[in-house]
Amino acid sequence: MPKFLTLDDFNFKDKVAIVRVDFNSPIDPKTKKILDDTRIRAHGQTTIKELMEKGAKVVILAHQGRPGEPDFTPLKQHAEILSKVLKKPVKYVDDIFGEKAQKAIKELKSGEVLVLENVRMYPKERDKGTPEEHAKTEFIQKLAPLADVFVNDAFSAAHRAHVSIVGFTAVLPSAAGRIMERELKSLSKVLENPEKPCIFILGGAKADDSLEISKYVLDNAIADDVLTGGVVGQVFLAAKDVDLGEPNMNFLKEKELTSLIPGIKELIKKYSDKVKTPKDVAVEVNGERKEVLVEELPTRYPIFDIGTKTVEKYKGIVKDAKSIVVSGPLGVFEKADFSYGTREILGAIANSKAFSLAGGGHTVAALKEFGLKDKISYVSIAGGALTEFLMGKKLPGVAALEKAAARRS
Repeated sequence: MPKFLTLDDFNFKDKVAIVRVDFNSPIDPKTKKILDDTRIRAHGQTTIKELMEKGAKVVILAHQGRPGEPDFTPLKQHAEILSKVLKKPVKYVDDIFGEKAQKAIKELKSGEVLVLENVRMYPKERDKGTPEEHAKTEFIQKLAPLADVFVNDAFSAAHRAHVSIVGFTAVLPSAAGRIMERELKSLSKVLENPEKPCIFILGGAKADDSLEISKYVLDNAIADDVLTGGVVGQVFLAAKDVDLGEPNMNFLKEKELTSLIPGIKELIKKYSDKVKTPKDVAVEVNGERKEVLVEELPTRYPIFDIGTKTVEKYKGIVKDAKSIVVSGPLGVFEKADFSYGTREILGAIANSKAFSLAGGGHTVAALKEFGLKDKISYVSIAGGALTEFLMGKKLPGVAALEKAAARRS
C-alpha cells in the first residue's frame, strides 16, 4: 500500500485547498452537453463535500478532453452540475492561473467552491516531467503561493506526469482525496495480499493490456486463475492455434493483435492450467444467437459472446473465489441476444461473498445496465490508471504524493 497523507492529516479550516479532480466526462459531439456525470458526482459527494464542511476554501482543477478533440470544452457546465450535486452555489471563472483566477481565489470564503478553467487549455499541461520540473512552470508559480494545501483526488489521471497532477506536490503540503484513497486501498487489497483463491476476469477489446495484466498477476502469484472473454478471449484462443473462421480471423490479423500472439503463447505455455479460455462461443446467424463449441470452429459468422458451457465453467470458478477483479465485458452486451455471458458472470460476481473490484468504462456500463453496480464491493471510476496499476506500474501522481509525505515526516 502506498504511503501518503490523507484529508485526516490536515486542518482545513479557513485554508485554501487546491483540489485536482477528474471531471473528464463523455460529451455529445453535437450539443457539447455532458452525457454522464458519474465522475463529477463521485468527487462532489466525497472529497469536495468534506472539504466544504471542514471550512476549506476549495479551488477545483480538472480537465475535459484533449485539444483538437470534439470533447475538449470549458468547465462551465461541469461547475453547474457540481452545484446541483452539492446543492450549493459553485463559482466558475474561465481562467486557470491569470488575474481573474487569482482574484477569484483571494475572494473565496470558507466553505465555498471555485472551479477554474480546463487545465488542458494551458499548452504545457500535458508535458511530462518531475514534480520539481513542473513546479517551475508559470501554472504552479502563480497558484501555489495562494494555497495552503494540495489535494490530489484524480486517481484516474494519476498515470499522467502532467503539471497539475504532480507539480504542486513539490511546493505544497499534499494529500490524497477520498476517491484517490479508496481506489488505492481497494486495489492494494487485490494486488498486495489478496484473499485466495483470487481470480482476474479479463474481457473487452484491449488484448495488449490484458496480456500485461495477466503476466504481472500470474508471475507475482497474485491471481490463481485468469478468465478471458470478449475480444481478449478470441485473441487468446487464436494464440492456442484455434481457427476462429471468417470474419473473426480477419479482425485478429490486424497488426497490433498479431504482434501479441507470441507473448500470449508464451504466457499460456507457462500457465496452461491458470489461463482459462472459452469452451464455446455464441455467433450471430441471420440475426439470431447460435452457440458453437470451440472444437467445432471455424465459423463463418461473427463471434459476439461466450457460450453456455463457458459461462457455467466460469461461474464455478467465481463461486469458489475469495477475491475477484473484473475488467471488460465478456461479449457484445449491448446486443440483447449476446448479453448473456456478461450478465451471467457479472451476476455471479455480484452474488458472491468474495471481495470484488470492477473497472473500465464498458464494465461499469454493463453493471449499470444489469442493475448490479451496488452489489460489487468496489467499482473503480478509472480507466488507464487502473490498467497500469493492475500491471504493477508506478503511477506518477501516486509517487508524487508518497514523496511529499516522506518530506513532511
